Amino acid sequence: MKSKILLLTAVAVSLSFTLAGCQNQSASGDDKIVLKAGFSTGDKDPRVIATELFKNEIEQATDGRITVEIHPDGELGSDADLISGVMNGDVDITASSAGNFANYSSDVGISALPFLFSDFDEAWKFVDGDIESMAEEGLEDYNIKVLAHYDNGFRCVTTSAAAGPVDSVADMENLVIRTPENQIVMETMLALGAQPKVLEFTKLYDALKDGSFDAQENPIPVIYNNKLNDVQANLAVTNHSYDVMPFVIRKDVWDKLSEADQQLIMDAAAKAQERDRTLIKSQTEDYVKKLKEAGMTITYPDLSEFKSATTSVYDSLASHYDSKLMEMIKQ
Repeated sequence: MKSKILLLTAVAVSLSFTLAGCQNQSASGDDKIVLKAGFSTGDKDPRVIATELFKNEIEQATDGRITVEIHPDGELGSDADLISGVMNGDVDITASSAGNFANYSSDVGISALPFLFSDFDEAWKFVDGDIESMAEEGLEDYNIKVLAHYDNGFRCVTTSAAAGPVDSVADMENLVIRTPENQIVMETMLALGAQPKVLEFTKLYDALKDGSFDAQENPIPVIYNNKLNDVQANLAVTNHSYDVMPFVIRKDVWDKLSEADQQLIMDAAAKAQERDRTLIKSQTEDYVKKLKEAGMTITYPDLSEFKSATTSVYDSLASHYDSKLMEMIKQ
């Protein structure tokens, strides 16, 4: 009898802790919510600046009931760490290139196919439309909810002084080039004759400085804001891949929010998206001149040659994407 009472007491205590835990995690009423946002780049990067706006909008709208902690500079890990952190609950919010999310749900990377868009307006129309929405549906299976679409610009190639400038596809031959863990970017570089190797962004500057790589590729704002021109001599405006960045939140956190809180977060995310896109577009236009003034050699290769050289990427990766999405893109 005594053991039965002890067992019942243990069950009651366990149940009370379980209920208390659920209550503490609830996102309704007056419960305080702290959202931890992590980024691989520094606080001058547009994604971090835009998230500061997101933070301020939410904290003002809720009188501090919901707060957002921002951790830049890879404080919470690399892009891969941050995405897995959202999946497993260590990080609440992040933004990263679509190709990085595609390692889990391949359709997300479809917007990064080479030379798919000619300008920002064309790219934004795509990522705000049905194809991108359909491509991102699979992320929810990984505890990832897309709030908005930040922009990272169009990816371009930089090279060391020893490697020389890139004026044509021939100049890409055998370049040891750093890429993110992004299959589309890697396949694109292979199609252009380069030798892509993966390295996390937080280690890139030092790797370029010590000569571990001949080259790297990133959008112009990333190159300038992270001072990659200090360790690279040449910039080729190749615009070989558009880099949309889903701005995401943990789905389990999202599901616990009240409808009112979900709406104000979506509203804040929309404002942050607009801020990010405005910054990226203006920086892309302004920073080429600043990079030239800082001593970089700027080249503008014939992109038709680059586009022709990368048509094989569509064929080689077609099986990775939903056939319906690929047909929609071809239209």
